[in-house]
Amino acid sequence: MRITDIKTLVVNAQLRNWVFVRVETDVPGLYGWGEGTLEWKTRAVVGCLDDFKPLVLNHDPTRIEFLWQIMYRHSFWRLGMIGTTAMSAIEQACWDIWGKSLGVPVYELLGGRVRDKVRMYTHLGMGEMQAVYETSSAEPLIERAQAVRSKGYRAMKVVTVPISEPLMGLPAVRHFARLIGKLREAIGDEVDIMIDFHGRTTTGQAIEYIRAVEEFHPFFCEEPVPPEQPDALLEVRRSVRTPIATGERLATRWDFRRVCELQACHVLQPDICHCGGLLEARKIASMGEMYLMGIAPHNPNGPVANVVALHFDLATPNFLIQEDMAGDVPWRFDVVQTKLRSENGYWLPLDEPGWGIEINEAEARKHPFEQEILAQRAYHADGSVAEW
Repeated sequence: MRITDIKTLVVNAQLRNWVFVRVETDVPGLYGWGEGTLEWKTRAVVGCLDDFKPLVLNHDPTRIEFLWQIMYRHSFWRLGMIGTTAMSAIEQACWDIWGKSLGVPVYELLGGRVRDKVRMYTHLGMGEMQAVYETSSAEPLIERAQAVRSKGYRAMKVVTVPISEPLMGLPAVRHFARLIGKLREAIGDEVDIMIDFHGRTTTGQAIEYIRAVEEFHPFFCEEPVPPEQPDALLEVRRSVRTPIATGERLATRWDFRRVCELQACHVLQPDICHCGGLLEARKIASMGEMYLMGIAPHNPNGPVANVVALHFDLATPNFLIQEDMAGDVPWRFDVVQTKLRSENGYWLPLDEPGWGIEINEAEARKHPFEQEILAQRAYHADGSVAEW
């Protein structure tokens, strides 16, 4: 079996352009799908996929580690997030091909299931962009949280940390704590709350914010400081009682190595569309397992990424909980057809070969590439540039 072509299909989903990748083979009717969605870098990822194409053509798609090494090492220049995202998409598609060729779901190729279902969490509005990123007062926060709970979820994430200066005054801290307190009161103790800091704060301010909400027992606080600062992350972890998570903006095991060696967090969040693919995510998870770290994969991406994450979660021993934004656009599962089912806040296994999906390319082409909404442009009150 040999790879004969790599094709990309870009689907605009407002904040994101989903980048679907189809790897074709010389076996009639046998191909695989992967996803390389990376907000605000869509054109760069598509270009990188074109660059990888001549490196992998005519190779056996089931030699996944071999192909990974080719893409990583024969690029010579070490790859950042754009390059590893393109790698991830090709690598995922090869797993789909291998599973289909053997007639088994991908998780069987990873050693089989270690659990019967996968615990989920979602965002306000089920991932609809304005609900996620523009809920900064109590009334809509509670309304949207109760709507999530009514869908069966028993865990949710909120982005309520203010766009922050290096240090903020008491009003900002009290407003943030008031929101989380109202949220906890409204949804009760049975629903876990995760707080995404988006790397908006410095070490001292992150500690101040987290200590202000510790009494409400967040499940974890995510990326309290920028991702390139593992020593600062360690200081936060040592200064608060709340578990700390990070990893969505790290790629490959080498980015995660220092975080693990420092034991700078409790939860790792590799994104299987960004970190280098399924096999690389497994290596990251194994490294985390040595340090008693849970794995909560980052996944605000498209519906192919949903299913890739499901297979990973089913086969990964230290998996903790899975992010899901299945409500970002109402036509999500018109584009990607799957038997993916959820029940009481859990995804259930798929038994179909490969990923168990098919893409309706005609539906996909109804949503061609558009410039993504530039929601990440954030500024402080004085006009200086802020972390989004």
